[in-house]
Amino acid sequence: MKINVTGQHVEVTPAMRDHISEKLQRIKNHFDQPIDINVILKIEKLDHHIEANVRVNGKDIFAQTSGTDMYIAIDDLAHLLDRQIIKQKEKNQHNRGGESIRHLNGE
Repeated sequence: MKINVTGQHVEVTPAMRDHISEKLQRIKNHFDQPIDINVILKIEKLDHHIEANVRVNGKDIFAQTSGTDMYIAIDDLAHLLDRQIIKQKEKNQHNRGGESIRHLNGE
């Protein structure tokens, strides 16, 4: 898993990188193949914004969130990405299952 972290108007500290890497490890559990994740951290006025783009299997999954604390925003982002990836995997499995059943029935 390759994680690229960039900051806009914020210095990305090693502690932030470690926290992001730790929280995004649960995404790795869903896939066997390599995953590319681009994370952008921003601070606008008093809000801490974070967005991520996950590239896996030729598809992009995007999530963004904001909060008053960067670490809470990172936790929320990890949760959002995890839910989106689970939803995408279920959708793919459902589509594959439907195609194989139709194929077996001679349709």
